[in-house]
Amino acid sequence: MITIKRISLDDPLYRQECRLREQVLLHAVGMDMESFRRDWPGLEEKFEHFVAVFDHPTGPKVIGCALLLPGYPEEGVGKLMQMAVDPQRHGEGIGRRLVVALESRAFGELGLRELFCHARKDAIGFYARLGWAEEGEVFEEVGIPHRKLVLRAGAPEHEDAHA
Repeated sequence: MITIKRISLDDPLYRQECRLREQVLLHAVGMDMESFRRDWPGLEEKFEHFVAVFDHPTGPKVIGCALLLPGYPEEGVGKLMQMAVDPQRHGEGIGRRLVVALESRAFGELGLRELFCHARKDAIGFYARLGWAEEGEVFEEVGIPHRKLVLRAGAPEHEDAHA
């Protein structure tokens, strides 16, 4: 069984989340958690951490994660960052469940009016299927082409995306 949880930095699952982020995201761009914290001091503590947890016989295993940075770059806006799913678990709907949980927190509990993310070009279709809209031109971030995607509270796409 897979559950989606919001965790804190002192949760025992946080170490697994960090390992997954390193394996799937950071190592590919020559970083690790130590360099991430050094390059963006204080950011890790501002994130809300969402994890997908598989109930494994040997104990809970983090198989996906997504971060929400609320109030960035201004009040009422939030950024989805560092979303990763274990490559062996792609295609199981884990990413979708993480995004839905993050959206529910952002729009429902925090009352944000807008979410955005910088998606790699190969991930744009994933977000588009969930109702996120492309905005602006393709740009390079950490040496990889990205595009800004946006989801606004109450947008028709937002309501239809989860039906």
